[in-house]
Amino acid sequence: MNVIITATELASELAGPVAPVLLDVRWQLGGPPGRQEYEAGHLPGAVYTDLDGELAGAAGPAGRHPLPDLTVFGAAMRAAGVRADRPVVVHDGGQGWAAARAWWLLRWTGHPDVRVLDGGLAAWRAAGGTLTDTPPAPEPGDFTPVPGNLPLLTADDAAALARRGVLLDARAAERYRGEVEPIDRVGGHIPGAVSAPTGENVTEDGTTFRTAAELARRFTSLGATADAEVGVYCGSGVSAAHEVLALAAAGVPAALYVGSWSEWSADPSRPVATGPEPG
Repeated sequence: MNVIITATELASELAGPVAPVLLDVRWQLGGPPGRQEYEAGHLPGAVYTDLDGELAGAAGPAGRHPLPDLTVFGAAMRAAGVRADRPVVVHDGGQGWAAARAWWLLRWTGHPDVRVLDGGLAAWRAAGGTLTDTPPAPEPGDFTPVPGNLPLLTADDAAALARRGVLLDARAAERYRGEVEPIDRVGGHIPGAVSAPTGENVTEDGTTFRTAAELARRFTSLGATADAEVGVYCGSGVSAAHEVLALAAAGVPAALYVGSWSEWSADPSRPVATGPEPG
């Protein structure tokens, strides 16, 4: 199944007999919620989904963006019109991180058909797509989350996977090396993890995914192939979802460590490696 859809393909599907449910997940790390931008203009029929309030739980020992309460998540998805028998397309402002988080959660909880709009809102507008400020009125959906349909890592799982398989660190390379750490308690990486910045999944425009063949070559060079056991983490489990999505586009299944560095580094007993090598 394709995990990415272009703006042209989306326009065609929206005009077809079974239009996908649209979720608008505009979000920026450290920025205000995207609802105000959404209300100023969104894809016709798209429902705003709040990453911090509906796609993550409260920050704490499990990290800055732990798994959400599935009762809250399920209610939000049903209110948005999500049904088990209807495809879903998610998008954000263009970076793709928040959209990927929504994609991963829906797939992890059992929805069979979810895709991310390549390039997000910017790509939609560049393709001539229209926006509206009219609030949507979706019919209530029937989706009930059932977790466990994609692999999920705990901190101990991630440590073990780094020794026996391929654990990718999706943060910027300087954070991986421990040269800077603007958010968490300490800089560095999980011992054995391989640096694989999320920014290298996309083209020079910063939003559009590289081709499946290009992504496959990139991940193969890092040891992440369809035959390997692969996991991904980042700062708080958001940009890592983008990496899992890119791996899926390349045909490589991967597990997500949702707690990521924000959980790992909060525990002083956990080891930390620094420098350019996995350690």
